Amino acid sequence: SANFRYKAYMEKIDYTIKRNLDRNQIERLASLDFIKDGQNIFITGSSGTGKSYIASAIGYEACKNGIRTLYSDASKLMGQLKMAKNKGTIESEMKKIEKCSLLILDDLFLIGLDARERSILMEIIEDRHGLKSIIITSQLPVESWYDAIGDPTVADAILDRIVHTAHKIKLTGDSVRKINAKKK
Repeated sequence: SANFRYKAYMEKIDYTIKRNLDRNQIERLASLDFIKDGQNIFITGSSGTGKSYIASAIGYEACKNGIRTLYSDASKLMGQLKMAKNKGTIESEMKKIEKCSLLILDDLFLIGLDARERSILMEIIEDRHGLKSIIITSQLPVESWYDAIGDPTVADAILDRIVHTAHKIKLTGDSVRKINAKKK
């Protein structure tokens, strides 16, 4: 189960808004085969383009199909895991993440990673590589993730494990919130 920011439904995704959203790709991802294959999804785009909503809709679909899913704001999760490391409870926290077939890291790289966050992210990626899926949403394009990670060696290791088999959704255009506000 997951504690999503809001309930998002596949059938409520708005394809009429011009934002480079491919309905066929989203429907393929909604089949959840990417989870069986241990693949990842990257959803990038500027603020308000619907990244979190789409990630949540796929996550909610996974939950409905009995797939253990963890949704978390990336910076909050990193903060919690750093505190757990200080308290000596990091192993049990990492086990909770490991138990989930799908991990959704919302808004990753909104803030650059410090050395401890880099090592925690590396451990999460390492544990899941090829076995379990991650959906990452980010305002930064994938090409900028290397610099956002901060350490070239760690960046190489992380990106080498997650980029090649990832399904990429690059959202463009105006904020959906702004467009919907204008409609009202």
